[in-house]
Amino acid sequence: MSDYRAELLWTRGDQDFLDQRYSRRHRLRFDGGAEISASSSPLSVPLPMSDASAIDPEEMLVAAVSSCHMLWFLHLAAKRHWRVDEYRDQAVGSMGRNGQGKPYIARIVLRPQVVFCNTRRQPTAAEIDLLHELAHAECYIANSVRAEVVCEAVR
Repeated sequence: MSDYRAELLWTRGDQDFLDQRYSRRHRLRFDGGAEISASSSPLSVPLPMSDASAIDPEEMLVAAVSSCHMLWFLHLAAKRHWRVDEYRDQAVGSMGRNGQGKPYIARIVLRPQVVFCNTRRQPTAAEIDLLHELAHAECYIANSVRAEVVCEAVR
């Protein structure tokens, strides 16, 4: 099987740290050269210890599920010779508490809106729904998380 890597770098700098008021901002680097600023969510750790302009782990999880679903959807559509012009998703992850009372991402709702090329071979609503069902079943990330992942396609 494949291995996927990410490098994380956080440094304390001149912050006290033991007072719990240290910055949660850090860098994430990926093998292709992408680098992003990351932080705890301001919903979890208040400002200024969090950085609202950086991506947080919860957002990354929701984005990973959305991205994986889209990649599978595009693959399946292309195999069926349906040309996709645009794919947008307004995905939302909602927190809940597990049986031990610990917070977790309990539900991720994908709201993909797909625009197909205006040709004579357009998929029906039922065919689009089937593509979403198949994409969900194949998505590595959705298959890796405990959260309920729901796809509510927008037409």
